Amino acid sequence: QLQASGGGLVQAGASLRLSCAASGDTFSRYAMAWFRQAPGSGREQVAAISRSGGLVHLSDSVVGRFAFYRDNAKKTVYLQMDSLKPEDTAVYYCAAVLADNDSSYYGARPDYWGQGTQVTVSS
Repeated sequence: QLQASGGGLVQAGASLRLSCAASGDTFSRYAMAWFRQAPGSGREQVAAISRSGGLVHLSDSVVGRFAFYRDNAKKTVYLQMDSLKPEDTAVYYCAAVLADNDSSYYGARPDYWGQGTQVTVSS
Protein backbone atom coordinates (compact mmCIF):
# COMPACT_ATOMS: atom_id res chain seq x y z
CA GLN A 1 0.00 0.00 0.00
CA LEU A 2 1.27 3.47 -0.91
CA GLN A 3 0.24 6.57 1.01
CA ALA A 4 1.01 9.93 -0.57
CA SER A 5 0.98 13.22 1.29
CA GLY A 6 2.31 16.75 1.15
CA GLY A 7 0.16 18.40 -1.47
CA GLY A 8 -1.36 21.82 -1.01
CA LEU A 9 -2.07 25.25 -2.41
CA VAL A 10 0.94 27.48 -3.01
CA GLN A 11 1.89 30.49 -5.06
CA ALA A 12 4.08 30.32 -8.14
CA GLY A 13 7.73 30.10 -7.22
CA ALA A 14 7.09 28.28 -3.95
CA SER A 15 8.19 24.80 -2.96
CA LEU A 16 6.46 21.66 -1.78
CA ARG A 17 7.71 18.24 -0.81
CA LEU A 18 5.55 15.25 -1.50
CA SER A 19 6.05 12.03 0.42
CA CYS A 20 4.92 8.53 -0.36
CA ALA A 21 5.16 5.93 2.37
CA ALA A 22 4.94 2.24 1.62
CA SER A 23 3.80 -0.59 3.81
CA GLY A 24 5.21 -4.09 3.79
CA ASP A 25 8.73 -5.45 3.78
CA THR A 26 9.59 -5.44 0.09
CA PHE A 27 9.96 -1.70 -0.57
CA SER A 28 13.57 -1.99 -1.69
CA ARG A 29 12.55 -4.41 -4.46
CA TYR A 30 10.57 -1.69 -6.19
CA ALA A 31 11.52 1.15 -8.44
CA MET A 32 9.30 4.09 -7.61
CA ALA A 33 7.68 6.77 -9.66
CA TRP A 34 5.58 9.90 -9.54
CA PHE A 35 2.85 10.68 -12.04
CA ARG A 36 0.53 13.65 -12.26
CA GLN A 37 -2.79 14.32 -13.87
CA ALA A 38 -4.06 17.81 -14.57
CA PRO A 39 -7.75 18.50 -15.13
CA GLY A 40 -8.78 17.39 -18.58
CA SER A 41 -5.42 15.77 -19.29
CA GLY A 42 -3.99 12.30 -19.25
CA ARG A 43 -1.68 10.97 -16.59
CA GLU A 44 1.91 12.10 -17.10
CA GLN A 45 4.98 10.54 -15.54
CA VAL A 46 7.29 13.12 -14.00
CA ALA A 47 9.90 11.08 -12.16
CA ALA A 48 11.30 7.64 -11.58
CA ILE A 49 13.93 6.27 -9.22
CA SER A 50 15.74 2.96 -9.07
CA ARG A 51 15.58 0.52 -6.17
CA SER A 52 18.75 1.84 -4.59
CA GLY A 53 17.99 5.47 -5.35
CA GLY A 54 21.15 5.75 -7.37
CA LEU A 55 19.43 6.37 -10.68
CA VAL A 56 16.80 9.07 -11.14
CA HIS A 57 14.92 10.10 -14.27
CA LEU A 58 12.97 13.36 -14.41
CA SER A 59 10.72 14.47 -17.23
CA ASP A 60 11.75 17.46 -19.30
CA SER A 61 8.91 19.47 -17.78
CA VAL A 62 10.35 19.28 -14.26
CA VAL A 63 14.10 18.72 -14.66
CA GLY A 64 16.05 21.40 -12.84
CA ARG A 65 13.12 22.17 -10.54
CA PHE A 66 12.15 18.83 -9.01
CA ALA A 67 14.25 16.27 -7.17
CA PHE A 68 13.30 12.69 -6.41
CA TYR A 69 14.91 10.61 -3.68
CA ARG A 70 14.13 7.71 -1.43
CA ASP A 71 14.89 6.43 2.03
CA ASN A 72 14.66 2.66 1.97
CA ALA A 73 15.01 2.41 5.75
CA LYS A 74 11.88 4.52 6.12
CA LYS A 75 10.16 2.93 3.09
CA THR A 76 9.44 6.39 1.78
CA VAL A 77 10.08 8.36 -1.37
CA TYR A 78 10.10 12.12 -1.63
CA LEU A 79 9.44 14.51 -4.49
CA GLN A 80 10.96 17.90 -3.76
CA MET A 81 9.28 20.47 -5.98
CA ASP A 82 10.87 23.89 -6.25
CA SER A 83 10.09 26.91 -8.42
CA LEU A 84 6.55 25.68 -8.86
CA LYS A 85 4.56 26.94 -11.81
CA PRO A 86 0.79 27.09 -12.38
CA GLU A 87 1.20 24.37 -15.00
CA ASP A 88 2.41 22.03 -12.25
CA THR A 89 -1.14 22.04 -10.88
CA ALA A 90 -2.34 18.46 -10.86
CA VAL A 91 -3.15 15.46 -8.74
CA TYR A 92 0.14 13.70 -8.03
CA TYR A 93 0.30 9.92 -7.69
CA CYS A 94 3.13 7.76 -6.47
CA ALA A 95 3.56 4.34 -7.97
CA ALA A 96 5.72 1.23 -7.59
CA VAL A 97 7.27 -1.02 -10.22
CA LEU A 98 8.57 -4.43 -9.22
CA ALA A 99 12.18 -4.27 -10.38
CA ASP A 100 14.59 -7.07 -11.19
CA ASN A 101 17.49 -4.67 -11.66
CA ASP A 102 18.59 -1.25 -10.49
CA SER A 103 17.34 0.81 -13.40
CA SER A 104 14.82 3.60 -12.94
CA TYR A 105 12.06 1.85 -14.92
CA TYR A 106 10.99 5.21 -16.29
CA GLY A 107 8.11 4.54 -18.66
CA ALA A 108 7.24 1.18 -17.15
CA ARG A 109 3.69 0.38 -16.21
CA PRO A 110 3.40 0.48 -12.43
CA ASP A 111 2.31 -2.53 -10.43
CA TYR A 112 0.85 -0.45 -7.62
CA TRP A 113 -0.58 3.02 -7.27
CA GLY A 114 -1.05 5.26 -4.29
CA GLN A 115 -3.94 7.61 -3.82
CA GLY A 116 -3.39 11.05 -5.25
CA THR A 117 -2.45 14.25 -3.51
CA GLN A 118 -3.56 17.58 -4.95
CA VAL A 119 -1.02 20.23 -5.81
CA THR A 120 -2.38 23.62 -6.79
CA VAL A 121 -0.10 26.46 -7.85
CA SER A 122 -1.62 29.90 -8.16
CA SER A 123 -0.18 32.60 -10.38
